[in-house]
Amino acid sequence: MPITILQPAPVPVFNDTRNDHASASDSDSDEGGVDLEGDISMMRPSKRARRTEDDSIVTPGEVITEDPQWMRGHGTYTTRQAPAIVSSVAGTLAKTNRLLSVRPLRARYTPEIGDLVVGRIVEVQAKRWRVDVGASLLAQLPLSAINLPGGIQRRRTETDELQIRTFFSEGELLVAEVQQLYGDGGAVLHTRSLKYGKLRNGVFVAVSGTGGGGGVVRARRQAFTLDLGGASADDAEKIDVVLGVNGYIWISKHVEGEGAAAETSGPGINRVEESVGLNVYSSQNDDIPMSTMREIARVRGVIEALVEHGLRVDEDMVARAYHEAVEMARGDGDGEDTLYLGGERGRRLAQALVGR
Repeated sequence: MPITILQPAPVPVFNDTRNDHASASDSDSDEGGVDLEGDISMMRPSKRARRTEDDSIVTPGEVITEDPQWMRGHGTYTTRQAPAIVSSVAGTLAKTNRLLSVRPLRARYTPEIGDLVVGRIVEVQAKRWRVDVGASLLAQLPLSAINLPGGIQRRRTETDELQIRTFFSEGELLVAEVQQLYGDGGAVLHTRSLKYGKLRNGVFVAVSGTGGGGGVVRARRQAFTLDLGGASADDAEKIDVVLGVNGYIWISKHVEGEGAAAETSGPGINRVEESVGLNVYSSQNDDIPMSTMREIARVRGVIEALVEHGLRVDEDMVARAYHEAVEMARGDGDGEDTLYLGGERGRRLAQALVGR
C-alpha cells in the first residue's frame, strides 16, 4: 500500500527577528526565491554571505531545485539520474548565497566543546558515568573529571571507584561542560567548577526543537540568578536558572554559594576545589517555601511559552518574559497566583515581548 506524506501547514511564529527576515526577503524578491512550483531561481552573486529562511516546510524526498548553480548543504542530497537537490529531512529551507540547506523541525543535540549542558545519569561504570544529554550518543563523565568533596586534590584510587555511586547514581541530574569530543561525535564532560555539579531543589524542563535544543541559544551566560524582587534586598526571592545548550533546563531555589551565583561570587579558578563542600553530592532537597515553588512554576511556564511561539530562550528574554507574565496576571485581575501561560495568554505574552 503506498504511503503519502502530507505537508504540514506552517504555524505562525512570533519571531523577534522577523522584520529582518522580511526585509531580506523583500530585497531578494528580484534576485530569486521560491516560486509557486517549489523551484528556486539563482540569486545574483553577493559580496557578503546572506542567509535567509523560508517559512514553507519541505518534506523528505521533495525536490527543492534542479538548477545546477545551487550547492547542497545539510539536510539535502543530490540525485544521480537528474541533477536535483532533494530534501532528506522535514524542516524549513535556508539559503546562504548559493548554498541550500534544510533546518530540521526536530533534531538531536550536536555537542560542541565548551557547551554547558544539563544531563541525566543513565549508567554507572567502573571509572566513569554515562550521561544522557539529548545527543545521538551518551556522553561520558570520567571519575577524574569531578571534584572530590572536601576539596581534596589527589589521584583517584580504587577506593574512589568503589564509592563512585556516592557521587552520582542512576537517574540523578547534573550540569557540566563539554570538555572533549570523540571522532564518532561522543562527548566527554567535566564538573571541575563551582557552577557545575549535582542539581537539586528544583524542576527539570526539556524543550524540543532543532539542532541545539529548541529555543535555547548559546549566550555569554547559560546559568544565571533571576531576582524576583521583594520588600527589601534581604527579603528578595531569587531563583537559579540553568539553560543547557542541549535543550535541558533546570530551575531551582537559589542557595548562596551554589549554582549560578558561584560563577561570579566564587573564588579563583585555581582554588575551586578548596571550596567544595561536603554536601556537594547530597541528594536531599532543602525546604522550599510555597511562594518559591509558585515562582519556579511560573518561570517554567514562561520558558515553555517562549519555545511554543518561536522566541529565543536566553537570560534577557527569560527575565523580560517573567516580569511581563507577572504584570499580565495583575492586569487580568486574576492575581499573581495565576500561572497559566498557554493559549491566548501565551500569545499575548509573545506579542508583548516582540512589540517592545
